[in-house]
Amino acid sequence: MHEVTTVVVLTLMAGIAMPVGALAACVDSIHPNWLNSETRHGVIAFGGGALLSAVALVLVPEGIEQVSIPAAVVCFASGGFTFLVLDILLARVESPAGQLVAMLSDFIPEAIALGASFASGNSTAKLLAVMIAIQNLPEGFNAYRELTTRPNVSGRNVVLAFCVLAMLGPCAGLSGYFFLASQGLLVSCIMLFASGGILYLVFQDIAPEAHLRQRWMPAMGAVLGFLLGIVGRMLV
Repeated sequence: MHEVTTVVVLTLMAGIAMPVGALAACVDSIHPNWLNSETRHGVIAFGGGALLSAVALVLVPEGIEQVSIPAAVVCFASGGFTFLVLDILLARVESPAGQLVAMLSDFIPEAIALGASFASGNSTAKLLAVMIAIQNLPEGFNAYRELTTRPNVSGRNVVLAFCVLAMLGPCAGLSGYFFLASQGLLVSCIMLFASGGILYLVFQDIAPEAHLRQRWMPAMGAVLGFLLGIVGRMLV
């Protein structure tokens, strides 16, 4: 029971980082001069760098350990194609949810991996929870700003929705702990599928949004976001 409680607390704390990031963006909306345009784009790029680090340093390395090359190709490519179709559907209904989808596609498989790590006695699970939380902060900020571009979307409702979505962390963590710890192949497939989807969204939605003409610091934000993942990986 102690391990179960730890999984719930850690994944919930990692999930709470999403509404915390959204609250920071809410302050930016109330006080527009709090962050200048270059800094906002830098935060978007930082979130993109953090997502890329999750793919390159956590999801793909963990995912390819237990699958064959053909299975890895199918899972990764199907993830990218699925998110392409989802992106087309979101565009048709004019839904600005690309950043939100990217955030959840990163958060959920990593929370599953965290729960499975605890069940298998992996000592790096706590550090993984910290890394998830740090990644979720800029992603929550970016997703809030994207969603509230619609005039009929309330910032308060977005923050409340993110609080509810934070509960997906314990759900995913507990499923990894109880049901998927012995299903290493399935967990690997989930990670590779999510990796393909995240990579598509980063280059389709996040990277173009981060670009700012005649400004160079936003691109450096992507470097710093990826560097965050490198440091976390080396600590693990």
